[in-house]
Amino acid sequence: MTTLHTRTTADPYYQDVPDYMTEVYDWAYVNPRKARLLDRKLVVRTLLFGNDQRLMRAYLDEIRPGDKVWQVAHVYGDLVQRAAERVGEAGRFTLTDVTPIQVELAEGKLAGDARAQVVRADAARYHPEQKQDLVCSFFLLHEVPENMKSAIVDNMLAQVAPGGRAMFVDYHRPRPWQPIGWLLKWVNRALEPFAEALWNQEISAYGKASDRFDWSKRTVFGGVYQIVTARRRD
Repeated sequence: MTTLHTRTTADPYYQDVPDYMTEVYDWAYVNPRKARLLDRKLVVRTLLFGNDQRLMRAYLDEIRPGDKVWQVAHVYGDLVQRAAERVGEAGRFTLTDVTPIQVELAEGKLAGDARAQVVRADAARYHPEQKQDLVCSFFLLHEVPENMKSAIVDNMLAQVAPGGRAMFVDYHRPRPWQPIGWLLKWVNRALEPFAEALWNQEISAYGKASDRFDWSKRTVFGGVYQIVTARRRD
C-alpha cells in the first residue's frame, strides 16, 4: 500500500500528497490553479467523449433514499452534489479525497448540506464509522498504481454492509473496431501510465474478498467504459 509522504515544501496543497500524484497527476488533481480551471462539467463531458451523463446516471440510479454512500474520490463537475441529493433526508453521503485542493472543491460544492461530509483520506485506508450501503469509485482505479488498485478495491469491499453494493465506473479495453481505442493508447502513454491495467484485468480480480460478492459488468461506448457492480451476499 502506498503511504503518504511529506514533501519538502511549505505549500499546503502539496503536504502529505502521495508521490505518484505529484509525479503523474500534478497538472490534473494537485496543482490548485489548474484543478480549479478543470472543475467544469464541460471538461468532464469532453474527457468522456460525451458519455458523462450516461455513466453518472448508472451510479446515481444505484443510490436509494436513506442509503449511506461513500464516494472514494472527488469528481469534477456536479456529480457530488447530485449524489448527495439522491440519499434523501434519511441518508448520508461521504466524499473522501487524498489531495487538499480536491477536498476544498468538494467542500465548496457540499457546503450547507447536512446529509454530506467531506473527509481528507486515502481511499485504501479510510474506515467509515458504519458499513455503507453503497461504495463507489468513479474513474479512480485507472489513476492509481497496481498495488493501490488492490488496496482500494479491498478496502471498498470491506466497508460494504451486508446486502450492500460496491460500484466501479472506469475505463475498459475498447472493442477492436472502436477508433477511440487508438487515441486512448496515445493518451495512456503520455498521461495515464496506470490506466491500461484495467484493459487486461477484471476489477473483481483485485479484491481478496471478491468471492463474497455477486459481480456484474456491462460496457458502453464500444467497450471503452465499464460499469461494474459487486453485491455483498451476506
